[in-house]
Amino acid sequence: QVQLVESGGGLVQAGGSLRLSCAASGSILSISTMAWYRQAPGKQRELVAGITRGGSETYGDSVKGRFTISRDNAKKTMYLQMNSLKPEDTAVYACNVDRILSAQGYLTNVWGQGTQVTVSS
Repeated sequence: QVQLVESGGGLVQAGGSLRLSCAASGSILSISTMAWYRQAPGKQRELVAGITRGGSETYGDSVKGRFTISRDNAKKTMYLQMNSLKPEDTAVYACNVDRILSAQGYLTNVWGQGTQVTVSS
C-alpha cells in the first residue's frame, strides 16, 4: 500500500519558518516528480513548488525566494523549507506525486492528506 504522509505543519508567527516533510511509504520502486500544493479556504488549490527526481525545482511566484523544495530519494521523502512566512501562506499543504511505480502497481496522481500551516500576524 503506497501512501504519502505530510508532517511539520503548525502555527507560526509572521516572519517565522517551518519545514514540511512528505514521506512516501510502501514497496516503492521509483517516484517521479513530487510537488507541494496548498489550498486556503475559499481559494483554489495552487502549486507551491515542484521537484523532479533529478532535483530540478519549480516554484510558484508567491513563494519564490522564501521557500525551498528538496527531496531525498533514498528516504523517499520530500521537504519544503518555508522561511519569511506571511499570513497569506496560511493553508493546508499537501504533497503530490505524479507517478509511483511500486510492487503493488503503477499509481498516478497520488496525494497525501495534507498538513495545516497557519501564520499569524
